Amino acid sequence: MGPDMSRTRSVYWQGVRAGAPFILVIAPFGMLFGVVATEAGFTLIQTMAMTALVIAGAAQFASVQLLVDGAPVIVAILTGLAVNLRMVMYSASLTPHLGKALPWQKVLISYFMVDQSYGVAIEKYTHSPDMPLGEKIAYFFGAISAIAPFWYGFSLIGGLVGSAIPPEYALDFAIPITFIAIVAPSLRSVPHLAAAIVSVIVALALSWMPYNAWLMIAAVLAMLTGAQLEKWLEARK
Repeated sequence: MGPDMSRTRSVYWQGVRAGAPFILVIAPFGMLFGVVATEAGFTLIQTMAMTALVIAGAAQFASVQLLVDGAPVIVAILTGLAVNLRMVMYSASLTPHLGKALPWQKVLISYFMVDQSYGVAIEKYTHSPDMPLGEKIAYFFGAISAIAPFWYGFSLIGGLVGSAIPPEYALDFAIPITFIAIVAPSLRSVPHLAAAIVSVIVALALSWMPYNAWLMIAAVLAMLTGAQLEKWLEARK
């Protein structure tokens, strides 16, 4: 094994170790989705198909809840897309680091780009911008290797167990914890903080809207705020 291959493998395992702590929230988060989807009337196959195809917990929860509430399918789909609009920003910020990857690598990176893998990867790239492309790719896949199997596996467990899980276990604690763990370390700049504040204010002010429409509006306004403020700050420099 050459030194380059040895180094790449070492970086891969660094990514695995960096992503491993998220297992503590991904496991109950995935199990909770399996339970919720099953109780909503999804078959086990439908539950796992959504988990594998969407692989985005927040969007899955939002869409399933809307379907349970009787919302039109198109509204559920649009809500899921709105929740995942943040992936557009994730992609843009990763492009300087992974933009020269091979096409098949980009496809896999796009599929496995979730909050946790993005958060772990961008943190590493920010502190080590001179990492070779191969090592950056290895680190990203290392991080998701520690996360994705538990998301799939515990979604399956939740779907199998379903309503047999006692409500006092309160698995829904995983939802806010996982996003706090991801978002909090990123609130280091004025645009990031402004986007977070706008999203909270708009979401609370419009929480009365049906079909979670407030979610789409808050997401769009938060992104516009962060992008515009960052553009303004760059212009001032």
